[in-house]
Amino acid sequence: MTQPYLRTFICSLLFLAVAGCSSVAPKPNADQADSRAKSNYHPVILVSLDGFKPDYLRRGVTPNLNQLAANGVRAEAMRPSFPSITFPNHYTLVTGLRPDRNGIVGNTMEDANIAGVRFSLGNQAAVIDHRWWDQAEPIWVTAEKNKVTTGIMFWPGSEAAIHGVLPSEYKPFDSKVTSDSRVDTMLSWLDKPVATRPGFLTVYFEEVDHAGHAFGPDTEEVTKAVAHVDLAIGRLMDGLRSRHINANVVIVSDHGMAATSPDRTIALNKVATPSHYRVITSGTYAGIEANAGQEDALASELLKTHEHMQCWKKENIPLRFHYGKNPRVPRFVCLADVGWLIVSGDKVGRQSNGGAHGYDNLSPEMQALFIANGPAFKQSMVLPAFDNVDVYPLLMKLINLPALPSDGTILPIQPALTLQ
Repeated sequence: MTQPYLRTFICSLLFLAVAGCSSVAPKPNADQADSRAKSNYHPVILVSLDGFKPDYLRRGVTPNLNQLAANGVRAEAMRPSFPSITFPNHYTLVTGLRPDRNGIVGNTMEDANIAGVRFSLGNQAAVIDHRWWDQAEPIWVTAEKNKVTTGIMFWPGSEAAIHGVLPSEYKPFDSKVTSDSRVDTMLSWLDKPVATRPGFLTVYFEEVDHAGHAFGPDTEEVTKAVAHVDLAIGRLMDGLRSRHINANVVIVSDHGMAATSPDRTIALNKVATPSHYRVITSGTYAGIEANAGQEDALASELLKTHEHMQCWKKENIPLRFHYGKNPRVPRFVCLADVGWLIVSGDKVGRQSNGGAHGYDNLSPEMQALFIANGPAFKQSMVLPAFDNVDVYPLLMKLINLPALPSDGTILPIQPALTLQ
């Protein structure tokens, strides 16, 4: 072969070699990149079933929850924080701080720095006022600060611009929105392009809690409510499967429920002189402020021995409650025995013939639910009981962000993780 032909032959071989290499490793197109992103997308979904006791799983009406527990992780129980009521514990779950430190010390509370306002579940202006929430930083705020998109469906605090931050997606609470609509709204957020989908989401269901208050925990009405929220969980999981989304799903409740009775009430006006005090909150526990100049007189009345109720000055509340240092905690706190109610007068409230929560957070009736399922969790594992403050560091690990200092630790849940 002459030299010119040899040179041409060699160049042709080099061209074919380069072309061959290009055909082995082509540049991925947009569809392939999207598919790869989807395979690495494992959103974290936190579900709250308000007032759901762990033993409700044994009523034979929760096939979806039981399957998630069997194929994942559940706790024998999860201990709520004191007081074992809704807003304080929901904020504890997403901050890792007990109510005394996260600032949401009750469903009803006052703050001298927010003069003339009483925070309550029904006071929408207060609920969306960030000043009530700014003593802590919930997960969605930390996530948004770190470019992790969040979608929050009805979680207490999510309507307030806490530290100036709102979730990317959220809805103002509306009890009329059905369970199916709540699930479908959250799933619609997961239908967004992968780059803008939420990495952390929540959804909240209050139906079991409402039935427990109205009828008591050991009733057919509660069983029906339990069955209904289980269907919502099934709808959620079906929606994830149809979208080929392998999510880490953490299902919790905020507290349990105890049966009450009109025969088990304590009238404050028969314990203390009404002119000596005003009531901030009452029910399973009472928060009481002394009127001007009446603190000593009120103390002498409240701090006596009472049947089915014990009272303390806030600084003397037993340490195990981790409660009483926050300025929003009223000067006196009284706690009823489980099943009893403290009423501010002679009037017996609607909960007296149904159920209530807010009692000693270690009582069996107040224990909460914990189930976790997804690629981050082992299968068929039952964990010993742990405190609900431990959920926060778990969630932060799942979204791959450093947890802020909190009262919780991931150690009780660590053995259940495939991620170490």
